[in-house]
Amino acid sequence: MNLAMNLAFAPLLPWLVLGPLIALAVLALVAAFAGNGRGRWWRLVLLSGIALALIQPSIVREQRDPVKDVAVVVVDRSPSQHFAGRTERTEQAVAALKSELARFPDLETRVVESDNSPVGEETDLFSVRADTLSDVPRNRVAGTFLITDGEVHDVPKPASLAGQGPVHVLLTGTRDERDRRIEVIDAPGYGIVGNKVTVKLRVTDANIPAAGAVPLKITQDAGATRTVMAQPGEEVAVDIPIDHGGPSTVEMEAAPAEGELTQTNNRAVVVINGVRERLRVLLISGEPHAGERTWRNLLKSDPSVDLVHFTILRPPEKNDGTPFNELSLIAFPIAELFDVRLHEFDLIIFDHYQQMLLLPEYYQNLANYVRKGGALLEASGPGFEGSASLFHTALRDVLPGAPTGREIDLPFQPKVTELGERHPVTTALPGDSDNGPPGWGSWFRQGEVSAVDSGSNVVMTGAENKPLLLLAHAGDGRVAQLASDQIWLWSRGFEGGGPQAELLRRLAHWLMKEPELDENQLTASAKSRQITITRRALRKPTEPVAVSVTDPNGVTRQVTLDEGGHGVAKATIPADAIGLYKVNDGVKSAFAVIGSIDTPELRDVLTTESRLEPVVTATGGTTSWLADGDRLDIRRVDADGPTGGRGWMGLRRNGQYMVRGVSETPLLPVALLLIVLGGTLGLAWFREGR
Repeated sequence: MNLAMNLAFAPLLPWLVLGPLIALAVLALVAAFAGNGRGRWWRLVLLSGIALALIQPSIVREQRDPVKDVAVVVVDRSPSQHFAGRTERTEQAVAALKSELARFPDLETRVVESDNSPVGEETDLFSVRADTLSDVPRNRVAGTFLITDGEVHDVPKPASLAGQGPVHVLLTGTRDERDRRIEVIDAPGYGIVGNKVTVKLRVTDANIPAAGAVPLKITQDAGATRTVMAQPGEEVAVDIPIDHGGPSTVEMEAAPAEGELTQTNNRAVVVINGVRERLRVLLISGEPHAGERTWRNLLKSDPSVDLVHFTILRPPEKNDGTPFNELSLIAFPIAELFDVRLHEFDLIIFDHYQQMLLLPEYYQNLANYVRKGGALLEASGPGFEGSASLFHTALRDVLPGAPTGREIDLPFQPKVTELGERHPVTTALPGDSDNGPPGWGSWFRQGEVSAVDSGSNVVMTGAENKPLLLLAHAGDGRVAQLASDQIWLWSRGFEGGGPQAELLRRLAHWLMKEPELDENQLTASAKSRQITITRRALRKPTEPVAVSVTDPNGVTRQVTLDEGGHGVAKATIPADAIGLYKVNDGVKSAFAVIGSIDTPELRDVLTTESRLEPVVTATGGTTSWLADGDRLDIRRVDADGPTGGRGWMGLRRNGQYMVRGVSETPLLPVALLLIVLGGTLGLAWFREGR
């Protein structure tokens, strides 16, 4: 505890009144001394005493406790600090600073870490520093130490740090670092299915000797990989074909350079959403019937569907003698639909259709159309069991069900099979129940079919537990077969109806290869610092499913998924590093990005002093490279002196204190002052009287 004394005044009158009075007294005394008037010294003493009485001087004694200055050490824990020995240098610097600063008893040291929550997109050290010093006045801050690689993204204006001591920077990297990275210049968010989009990117080399073009691997949807050559520093345009609706993941990876700092930013991922410009659907109804409008209403209700619908009103075998020039019917454009323009349709539906009008080669065209990626839906009518069935054409090679020739005319409720519970087309349909029969209305007619092979997936059964809805892949295309024409009963609300709208919507989208309805799929989604892995499989696995997860640093680990029912297995894992994670189940791959693949944190990972140089210069701080191995020399300096020099770092000594007690002693006690004034007045009167 220290003792300090000060002279204080407590005037009886305001200074605005007291000042002029004292000035008049001074003028009177000056005049008296100028004229050699008698008693002038006694007047001086008398007026001085009166002035002191009015001012009331006193001695104030303060008991002061010194207050410690505060030095803050901000440690950069961002992902870029894990490269090339930076973590080890950081730990050594923190330990050395704590040891050095502990030598000063008048200094409080605060060590705080910046971990860039939640996903490390930027390194914000000064905001962490401000939070740490929020309860400390500016005149108590001795200085700041930043242990970092220099890639700081919240550097304030130097003027905002005035009066808060020097900022000293300790860089954790080395001067000879090198790195290669991919920069995505332009990537469209969506593309039209069947077209190509262009992704523009650039490979940037930092401190890497020129060695010609760099191989760049392009992988789309974890499929085949192609390689393009990219000249460092030059823009490269890559064409990406959009061959399906929904998201397409494109991974681009540049070949690593010798001795580069990290390969994390050698990869980039863009997600392009495939959008169908117009879904062209061809619906052919073999004859007018009650369910025809169900299909038409469903397809016409979707504004993205361009429907071409033909209903055959007069089959060729009908001959009633009416002249052709008197018929108000449009000729069925067979050649144009099934030869010239067949490839323009995304989905073809045969409803109540039998062999008629088409030549055998047209059925072969249809089969080839499916194998090359087309979609076919066959909704059976009564004729499917006869000799005119479509199964007795070239389509038999792609249809999943074969007719037995028997028609079942019994009331039944459609039921989802065990396999159908795992298929996205029929799983969890509205009204279905895991504990009993579904609450759907009855149907009354079904053609008996049998699955042609193991690739025919029976997802719903009907009368006598016979296959009702069959799905199959044929080459690159997909086929669905509905063995009844009674679904219109659900749309009419018979016995409460059923989920015909949802079922047919899913069926159409599955046929057109919408990714979210793929029966075997692997997805990965990121949120904060967690990755959720979801795997859907049509066939129930015999043992727990494990997937491999590769993090941005190239480390691979195995993760076991938990079966959750309906063919879905999931797992959620923590993700500590920002960047691209790759998940693989041996067949399919999926990607997830923590943060952004092109964050400021990974955009430039080389150690630099340029970002912090303005702040260091303005505050009188210093910049040191820890890799040089110099000893940390820290000194306490006066507030108005230099705060850093070659090989040493200074901390400002502010000399702040806290007052614990105050005592005040008047210089002129009232009694003494009255005696002095009375005596002076008497002597002055006596002198004047003589």
